Amino acid sequence: MSTADLPLVNAILNGTAAILLGIGYVFIRRGQWQRHRMMMIAAFMTSILFLISYVVYHAQEGSTPYEGDGLGRIIYFAILITHVLLAATVPFLAIATLYRAWKNPWDKHAKIARITFPIWMYVSVTGVLVYLMLYQL
Repeated sequence: MSTADLPLVNAILNGTAAILLGIGYVFIRRGQWQRHRMMMIAAFMTSILFLISYVVYHAQEGSTPYEGDGLGRIIYFAILITHVLLAATVPFLAIATLYRAWKNPWDKHAKIARITFPIWMYVSVTGVLVYLMLYQL
């Protein structure tokens, strides 16, 4: 595998994290907290792998410019800007949410999870969209 393969790997990891987050959400809504916990830990580990891969890629290859124009360019940068700004918060939110689950103050965990989940899901899904727009469309 070369660094040129890492954008695809990153998109797969982002998509996988989104799926794990979605499954974890379904489990907690059903009261299956042990399965929920497994999915959230798996989503966190997947996101850590993504972050490592992302840093390696950008340290080696730099940034890839968007080649599109017109409305596609506007949509791309609207998604990218919101993605980047929110992505900067995910590690802190995810760690805080996992920490609160680990320490068992469930009310505090649930309170921050209601903030963390939609942001983390948005970042994971838009990460895949950014990849598709940058490398496939």
